[in-house]
Amino acid sequence: MEGPKRTLAYLCPKCKQSVVVERSVFRLAASSDKLPCPCGGSALLVEMEADHVDLTVPCLYCGGDHHVRCGAHAFLHEKALAFSCKATGLDCLYVGEEEAVFRAVRRLEEAAAQMAEKPEGEGTFLNETIMTEILGELKDIAGRGGISCSCGAKEYKVKVLYSAVELECAHCGAKLRLPAATGEDLEDLCCRYTLTIGGKGEN
Repeated sequence: MEGPKRTLAYLCPKCKQSVVVERSVFRLAASSDKLPCPCGGSALLVEMEADHVDLTVPCLYCGGDHHVRCGAHAFLHEKALAFSCKATGLDCLYVGEEEAVFRAVRRLEEAAAQMAEKPEGEGTFLNETIMTEILGELKDIAGRGGISCSCGAKEYKVKVLYSAVELECAHCGAKLRLPAATGEDLEDLCCRYTLTIGGKGEN
């Protein structure tokens, strides 16, 4: 009988294609694993420890590798986890259930395509229109008192990135990152009446 599985996905900086790999929870927990792109130009490294996992993630956007740490339980059991490029705010790795990861990858490919078409150095944001709309929606949600932290605090700071907006609780430092690059990102936010900042950001 097959055990539970995890799907991992990133965009290869060499061939610019999505790399999606499925691994059993048992295999991931048993030893370190290297997940290469078929083109041979990059590989995701997963190093499992007792209570956490260290990831070395190739990044299409900045060309470097991101070294991130995540709790072992979250890595093996959360529905979906996203890790982002610090320089752009765009996601560079997804881990989770197959359907959630594939949905996220489709959005990531759309954002990456926008980035490839955009002349270098042009504009403050990946998609100026979407970012403006996202900030407007956030202002509306905040205006009705709809933004709070799971710790109970209502005070927070807003950081606007190239393709995302990050909310940080002023009390406990927890973060919530909202992608702001595609029409689907805007639709998702428009469907939300409240936002809860929760859990320490691990990426």
